Order: sequence, then structure tokens, then C-alpha cells
Amino acid sequence: MRDLPLPRRAIVGGFAATALAGALPARAAVPPLPKSPVAISIMDVSGALALHQRAFEDYRAARRDVVSRITFVKAPAPELASKIKAQQDAGRSDLDLILTASDGLSAGMAMDLWQKILPEYNEKFPGLEENYEPAALNLHRAQGAGYGVVCSYYPSGPLLEYLPDRVKQVPTTAEELLAWAKANPNRFMYARPSNSGPGRTFMMGLPYLLGDKDPKDPINGWDKTWEYLQEIGQYIETYPSGTGITMKELGDGSRDIIVSTTGWDINPRALGIVPKEAKIGTLKGFHWVSDANYMVVPKGLPADRLAVVLDMMAFVLQPKMQAYAYDEGYLYPGPAVKNVGLDLAPPESRKVIEEFGRPEYAALIADNPIELPLKPEQMVLAFRRWDELVGSRKGRR
Repeated sequence: MRDLPLPRRAIVGGFAATALAGALPARAAVPPLPKSPVAISIMDVSGALALHQRAFEDYRAARRDVVSRITFVKAPAPELASKIKAQQDAGRSDLDLILTASDGLSAGMAMDLWQKILPEYNEKFPGLEENYEPAALNLHRAQGAGYGVVCSYYPSGPLLEYLPDRVKQVPTTAEELLAWAKANPNRFMYARPSNSGPGRTFMMGLPYLLGDKDPKDPINGWDKTWEYLQEIGQYIETYPSGTGITMKELGDGSRDIIVSTTGWDINPRALGIVPKEAKIGTLKGFHWVSDANYMVVPKGLPADRLAVVLDMMAFVLQPKMQAYAYDEGYLYPGPAVKNVGLDLAPPESRKVIEEFGRPEYAALIADNPIELPLKPEQMVLAFRRWDELVGSRKGRR
């Protein structure tokens, strides 16, 4: 899904600072739940609280014997790794659970910040792999690598989103999109990939669209992609730091075509940021590049808080809790586990999906390949290369 969502709920800020005394070794038996309630802090860098906050609150309501309060905080994904690293270097453990997409997961894995969850604590997650949706399972295995536990999933994109009254000749190939951008300078936009789900999937989807040598190798296999991104960049005014800005500018008429995903198509229209009549399209040779939200645990948690966090993670993966992930279409469809139909979702979620969802999504998902995103170490390299070759040539905001 991706950068922080458009404003929609009040989130309580703050940290619960606690010393690292009593931290468990990397490999250990599942610690027992505490005898008295502890405070838990959850940081969201991907917008996942929109999908899962109610599940965490339900956990607290059900387990007041082990949780005294849950504090929710938000931060941009690019700040996550440095923030956690600084806390760990200072011998502090201010955060207990992180909700992140593949960008924050990758950055933290590259710096060895995350606690290994699986197979170390398999007994807390019985039947986990059997219960995942197939595409979510692929992400869990390939991206999570035992450190990140998938909590919500979507095929993502890349999609083009546009207003039909402003775009009469909709591009249907990558070449046509480049020609359109050249003929309509500054009217096409996407956000910086390292902090944008749509931006990230556009970058990772181009190698499939362009027939690049190796879509999984951004350094040695993306010659056509980097050339294309630099060329189309000549006609892009700026690369915003988050997807929300691109949605607002599509809605207010500043841009005519932006890069989108299933959730970023549905949710901003439901919120009135983008007109309901906006349309989506794909380019010839389209492959979905899937994405997910992951639960990750910083290294060094005290045993009592780690025990609660593991228990809470398992709770969020129950079907009833997963049904909250339909939300207002932000990460459509959302649930990562099997047999969580829209009929299980809250009434307000069903209403949004029924009104702002698109019938064509079922066929698009069924009829087009769903690819894994880059592996964490390759994604870090791709972000760096994009910043050097593409982003450095334009301003960001």
C-alpha cells in the first residue's frame, strides 16, 4: 500500500520509553505473558493503521490483563530505519511494533534492526502459511523472510488514474504515455518511490512493460527502465514526497494523469479528494507488482512486551480482525488470509466498496500476472539508483 494515507482518523501520538533490561536473546522460547499489564507503542509508516487500528483496539479491550494502553504514532517511511537505529544505539526501546510496507521492511533488514519472528516463534502462529492467500504467502516468504509478518495485502499496481473529461486519448502503452507526457508537459506525475506505493509499483512495473533484461535486478537488468524514467522525467515538474499530494493535484486539476493502485484509486474517491468519475487504465504488457503491510518487531524488546506483541500479532491475523482491512478501500482488497469475504467486513466498508470499487478489478486481478516486488536488498538499491538518476534532477515536496 504505501506512504501515509490521506487524513481520516485522529491518532494519538507519543512514545512509551522503556529500558532494554531483560531483553531476550535472538533465539528463545516464546516468553510468557506478563502478570501485570504493560504499555505498548505501535508506529505506522505505511498507512496500515487505517486497516488495523480497530483490531489492535479490540485486542486491548479483550486483554486488559496484559495491556494497559496502546499508543499509536505515525512517521514517514524514509525516517523509520534511522529512528530505530538511533534508539537501539542509545540502549532504548521506545517502540514495540512497526507497521510498514516493503520499503521500511527493506531498509530495516539492510541495517539488521528487526527481531527474527519465524521460525523462532512458530508456535504463536499455528497454520500461518496454510491460512494466507497465495499471493500474500509469496510476499510473506520472499519479502518477510521471517522478519516481517504480512498483515494485509493487495495486488497494488501500477495503474494510471485520470479524469475522462480532461484526457481524451488515454495512453495504452508505455510509449504512448511518454508521448502524452511530452505533448502535455507537467500534467503527468508520480511520487518518490521510496515513500509511495504507486511510485514504487510504477518503478518496479516498468521492466515488465518495457521488456527489460531482468525485472528483478535494478542495477544490471533495468537499462530500458532507467532510460525511460529519465526521459519521461523531463516532462514531470516535481516528485512529491507522498502519494496524497498526487491525488490532491489530480482532484484540483493541477495534473491530468497520475500513477495509482487499487487502494489509492478507491479511497481518495470515497473521501472526495478525487472526483468519483475518475477512471483507471493499464498499459500493454501490464503485470501487477504486489505489495503488503508487514508487522515487524525492533530488536531488543524486554520479554514481557515481546510476549504481548507476539500475542497481538497473532490476534490481528484472525479472520474477524482481518475483515477490518477492507476499511474504505485504502488497500483493496486488504485481507491477507483466506476466507475473509466482503460480507464479513463492517457495514461502512461494504458500502464504500460497493459504491467506489470497480467491477473490472476482478478480471484485471484474475487475468494478469501478479509479481513479487524486489527483494529487500534489491529494493534499497533501486531506491538509491532512482534518487541518483531521476529524483536528483527535480525538486521534491
